[in-house]
Amino acid sequence: MKPNPQVKEPTGGEGLDPAFLKLALILLTGAMAVMFDTTIVNVAILTLSRELSASVSTTQWVISAYVLALAMVIPVSGWAMDRFGAKQTWLGALALFTVGSMLSSLAWNIEALIAFRVLQGIGGGLMLPVLQTLLVNAAGQRNLGRMMSLVSLPALLGPILGPVLGGLILSQLSWRWIFWINIPVCVAALVLAWRGLAPTAPKRSSYLDVVGLALLSPGLAAMIYGLSQAGSHGGFDNPAVLLPVASGAVLLGGFVFHALSTKRPPLLDLRLFAVRSFTASNVLLFLSGLSVYGAMLLLPLYEQQVRGQSALAAGLLLAPQGLGMLLTRGYAGKLTDHIGARPIVLCGFLLTIAGTLAYTQAGVDTNELLLGASLVVRGAGLGAVTIPIMAAAYLGLRSDQVAHASIATRITMQLGGAFGAAVFALILQTQLGAQTAGGLAGRAAAFDNAFWWSIALTALAIIPALFLPGSREVAARRAEQAHAAAGRAASQAASVRGR
Repeated sequence: MKPNPQVKEPTGGEGLDPAFLKLALILLTGAMAVMFDTTIVNVAILTLSRELSASVSTTQWVISAYVLALAMVIPVSGWAMDRFGAKQTWLGALALFTVGSMLSSLAWNIEALIAFRVLQGIGGGLMLPVLQTLLVNAAGQRNLGRMMSLVSLPALLGPILGPVLGGLILSQLSWRWIFWINIPVCVAALVLAWRGLAPTAPKRSSYLDVVGLALLSPGLAAMIYGLSQAGSHGGFDNPAVLLPVASGAVLLGGFVFHALSTKRPPLLDLRLFAVRSFTASNVLLFLSGLSVYGAMLLLPLYEQQVRGQSALAAGLLLAPQGLGMLLTRGYAGKLTDHIGARPIVLCGFLLTIAGTLAYTQAGVDTNELLLGASLVVRGAGLGAVTIPIMAAAYLGLRSDQVAHASIATRITMQLGGAFGAAVFALILQTQLGAQTAGGLAGRAAAFDNAFWWSIALTALAIIPALFLPGSREVAARRAEQAHAAAGRAASQAASVRGR
């Protein structure tokens, strides 16, 4: 992928180009619908089960089918941008997501809803890597931190505001409005993209790695499906978990062998993992499912199962975490551009641990103001962790490598999220099973122990964070860019004199 011709790389290193901000607004409008849709539907499972006369296990496929479809199409996004152009791919994916949302709102039974959610997942899975690729190439290497503070905004706000919005809709309107609410946002995003995105010429000679696709996409789907079954089947040793996970591992192993041995361009360039910062970032993105976001599963369950809160009340009580994320988001991006990702991420992990400590002592009557203040601190830590990790993944990469990096980071996040959810569902289930005789106090103790696990795994993630780039790497990168700019200027001056 070439940089967007509408956006010029900043020359001063401070601030973001207005044309880049316009591009970000166009793309983030569509991405916001995808991120919010995921979290809104999560709180509607019981309502959908009741309204559509389906079991909870069947209704859960409304989420699972979406996630699996999303994961399977992520690897195709790089080829699609080359073959059809980035603008065309974005418009097509957004249109597919819009149609899927509209059909989902009209679903007449659970089977139809699951099928239409697959359409949404295909559209969303194509959109997110395209967004990252376009914005990273547009921002250039100077402002990766600031750029990621914009890119990550939907991902930060979705888990916080989505449950609140979902609770409001379900308490006042029909379940169909959890999908109808996407339509005006998607239509606005389509109009903005049609008018505002620069067309990109497709590469008619682009090559699709069919063998890689046949290995990577089913492998991802099998892994994520197997991991999603761990909580309901009591562990990872159940055949319902073990068989799909093992099958997925074999397929992914086959893809690794194929990608490293093929003479033609692979679906995903695994040689990017030779770059230390890229590897460290991807390890941390995977571990974030365990370390940083494991507690995200526990927090609403604690409010509902221990404090007796409704889904809407639980969402509102968790809103301070979103406030904390917003407080550090901009600063984390700026500081990452100046001193590197390593010190910011390390401080973010410490804040995340500090903000989680109160929940290791929380009981039935713990002061909500104390918990809310802790969530602000925890959210500040999350904001300081996510942005630098994502920025470090692109540091030093060429423009033609960015699409592959976007695909890899999205795959890593999907696998890490599925693994983290499976592990923490199992941890909580085990802890609750050990406290069956303790009533509400015993249930609170089970959550306390689960939060201790979250803190321990967050502390473990500090180790790969030490391999992220620091101030020396940032200074070296700036010197290299300045030298390259001086060389280009000298070449242009010599060309003018030659005329």
